[in-house]
Amino acid sequence: MLFEIVVFLLDVVVGLISGACLLRMYMQAQRVPFGNPVGQLVFALSDWIVMPLRKFMPGKGRWDMSCLLAAFVLQLVEMLLLWLLQGAGSTALALPWLAVCGLIKVALSGLMGILLVYAILSWVQPYSPIYGVLQRLAEPVVAPIRKVVPLIGNVDFSALIALIVLQVLLMVLNYVQAAGLVTLARLTMF
Repeated sequence: MLFEIVVFLLDVVVGLISGACLLRMYMQAQRVPFGNPVGQLVFALSDWIVMPLRKFMPGKGRWDMSCLLAAFVLQLVEMLLLWLLQGAGSTALALPWLAVCGLIKVALSGLMGILLVYAILSWVQPYSPIYGVLQRLAEPVVAPIRKVVPLIGNVDFSALIALIVLQVLLMVLNYVQAAGLVTLARLTMF
């Protein structure tokens, strides 16, 4: 039981901070201003790890790779700690693979959270100050769906469809992660 509690708490903390790093990168790419409460929270959670990495990887272009590296390092440290807590019995070669899968899971889960809050606010409180931020973050995902799926009874189902697609992608990722671990286990046996 204690192990499950430690794993849960570690997953929450690392997921929150690596999610903030990924959100920071995405907000910068979408040119969302950081003067809002979401942007301030993202900076507060990610500055301590992103800023030192910028010395080695200065942000050039649209995507800030120091944010991506920070999120990956956090996921890798989490996998390393879990590997050590389990007794370091299996090979450590799987840790980068698990970190990449964890990073993608955080990105998909974060996008699902953005879409869920965006959909709820669009129905309930479309004039909320945070709605504009969420709309700019959700628009690249829902816009292609809107082109295919029209409004039905003046209701936009594009966010719901995007949530379903992201959930399916999470299921596929779990399968790919398990298959990758099996392949890595077979490779290390020889």
